[in-house]
Amino acid sequence: MKAKTASPETAVLTAERKLHNTWVYIKRHWQLYLLFLLPAVVLTLVFKYAPMGGVLIAFQKYNPFKGIWGSEWVGFKNFTRFMSSPDFQRYLINTLKLSVYGLLWGFPIPILLAFLLNRIESKKIKQKVQLVLYMPNFISVIVLCGIVRVLLSVTGPVNGLLHTSINFMTLPEAFRPIYIISGIWQGAGWASIMYTASLSNASKDLKEAAMIDGANLIQQIMTVEWPAIKDMVVIQFILQAGNIMSIGFEKAYALQTDLNLNTAEIIATYVYKKGLLDGDYSFSTAVGLFNTVVNVILLIAVNKVVAKMNDGKGL
Repeated sequence: MKAKTASPETAVLTAERKLHNTWVYIKRHWQLYLLFLLPAVVLTLVFKYAPMGGVLIAFQKYNPFKGIWGSEWVGFKNFTRFMSSPDFQRYLINTLKLSVYGLLWGFPIPILLAFLLNRIESKKIKQKVQLVLYMPNFISVIVLCGIVRVLLSVTGPVNGLLHTSINFMTLPEAFRPIYIISGIWQGAGWASIMYTASLSNASKDLKEAAMIDGANLIQQIMTVEWPAIKDMVVIQFILQAGNIMSIGFEKAYALQTDLNLNTAEIIATYVYKKGLLDGDYSFSTAVGLFNTVVNVILLIAVNKVVAKMNDGKGL
């Protein structure tokens, strides 16, 4: 006998009934949900939204003794001061180059690693390889920069292998490759976790059928595995492209020397120096706000472009 299939009307009624029951359960046990959600909401409000009030000092000549409401308002003077400074273009270009090059070189690596890991049949070998790939992510940025400085020093292993005596940390043209390559080594393995998890949804039956039909490795990836991670790749690309200007100052600052500042000085390190070292709080806040606004604009623009190229699918 053929199994009876539910009609569309019955399926809709079943879904509505489940939704109603869920809502009734939430209303009945709202104290439980409040208990779990309240700490997260409070932490978000205190550490994410409350500090946003400090953005006001970007439009002031801020005096710590007078406070935000007692300081003199100067409008967009701090912004025009930054954008009219002779170093504005250099800081902006350095930031964009470091981010764009890092995105172009670093974004595909975790995807390739996920494809390679998915080809490993033995679970034990796969776990050991994943452990080796994930380990660099747990090294702090400062320790990583220390390792890089030791490796690339005049008496370091790299110069020993090349039989040279070059101080790579003093070369302006070497800063970006050092920054990007060390970042890929540290984060690519950890970033591949999401793609590896998405690949687990790829149909094994389709993969076996493709192999029987004589599909090569590239064809198997494009027809079976790529559709399984396509949406994840799009989302990650939008998020990373939208954060092009959001480079943390820690690593760039730790890799800076007096001789490579021409390429190593970016907006984030400039904000740190002007704000915390020079005490120019209003100006540094204005520069940071400018950076954030550019990020938001880029995120919206990239999302729209990718959505048009991906059949309307974006964030």
